[in-house]
Amino acid sequence: MAGLREECGVFAVWNDPEAAKITYLGLYAQQHRGQESCGIISCDEEKFYEHKGLGLVGDVFKEESFKKLYGHSAIGHVRYSTTGQNHLSNAQPLQALLKTGPVAIAHNGNLVNAAQLRHQLIQTGAIFQGSNDTECLLHLIAQSPKHDFLESLKDVLTKIEGAFSLVIQTKDKIIAARDPMGFRPLVIGQRKLDDGGSSRVIASESCAFDLIGAQYEREVSPGELLIIDKNGEESFEFGTSERKAHCVFEHIYFSRPDSYVFSKSVYMMRKLMGQALYNENPIEADYVIPVPDSGVPAALGYSEESGIPFELGIIRNHYIGRTFILPSQSIRSFGVKIKLNPQRHILKDKKVVVVDDSLVRGTTSQKIIQLVRQSGAKEVHFCIASPPTKASCYYGVDTPRRKQLIASEMEQEEIRKHIGADSLTYLSVESMLKAIGESKQNYCAACFDEDYPTKIYDLQK
Repeated sequence: MAGLREECGVFAVWNDPEAAKITYLGLYAQQHRGQESCGIISCDEEKFYEHKGLGLVGDVFKEESFKKLYGHSAIGHVRYSTTGQNHLSNAQPLQALLKTGPVAIAHNGNLVNAAQLRHQLIQTGAIFQGSNDTECLLHLIAQSPKHDFLESLKDVLTKIEGAFSLVIQTKDKIIAARDPMGFRPLVIGQRKLDDGGSSRVIASESCAFDLIGAQYEREVSPGELLIIDKNGEESFEFGTSERKAHCVFEHIYFSRPDSYVFSKSVYMMRKLMGQALYNENPIEADYVIPVPDSGVPAALGYSEESGIPFELGIIRNHYIGRTFILPSQSIRSFGVKIKLNPQRHILKDKKVVVVDDSLVRGTTSQKIIQLVRQSGAKEVHFCIASPPTKASCYYGVDTPRRKQLIASEMEQEEIRKHIGADSLTYLSVESMLKAIGESKQNYCAACFDEDYPTKIYDLQK
């Protein structure tokens, strides 16, 4: 799948002597959620210590980085620029010195009323350092008439709209908050320490807990404000919503397959969607071939349900550097070939079902089908384990503009001809939700059916 970029990932830890390094590992495990910038802010109950940069976690942080990240608590962030350009001023976590003391915040999601809030704040004299929506939160807290930080935060959380999974740090607390509709995931766990004690950890995805040896406990509930400090934990409900709006694309593509998201195994959800894809549109073929790596679980499900053998007919090169020295003579489809290489001895003279998780622009799919045909495949049936992506996301996913979404501009048969497949099948919205055992009342599928669960103030896309 190409065309959509993941949103962001957050991490927090409380009461760990190696808080900054644990946060680094938590971000490393969630690198797939954002690859433009990353940062960590730690605290020793007196001061904040910060290290941020543009680029990957492993490039931004070196051993010497941790010599200045003191303290037993920390929050971290990996980012894609869904709102705000990729400048260091937009790298999170963001921090500010407020009347109640220092505060740092990391945000996964997107506020749909950010433009309006920003305009109002500027009118009252607020000075913005960057262009991301998270900065609005700091200004709103700073301008709150409440004198207590938690009361100010509760007040602000009722004024913002859209998707937000937040981790917040003060001198003596770690705080987590999730919007009442629960758009983006946020989970909490516990890590046993060598001295017999334990630390609390919070992350966008449970795969972060596996790397640091923490035990997953539960989701932070939609509308919950969770406070962790030396006295223990407190939980408040700051908002409610009759419907939930968990992002279905977390199951389809964004989350790592080894995570539990919205209390479900991502890997199993993708296999179930692959099974449903075959049952809804059965095809006879010699092999089921995944587009690596995103299409593998769905292809396994398709193969198991259909009885058609699964083969790795396309091999992905995982060792690609950042720059390429191109030959003077052009090579057709070089961009795809450097990543994906079809296996001629498997594909030659075979009817193959090629399974991917989604089809966004169609450009990469077209090139993949060309490569499979050039390797001798007799028939190429392209099967997508999700519905046609027709609309933009306003809740924290960097989607292409609507006109760049091929399903918003072409009918299914036109798309089939455009990408050069013998057949093209999608999973319907109904079968997708049935496969994951949920109703429309609990999930947001607006990118497929344009049924946005909130008011959209600024239709930029």
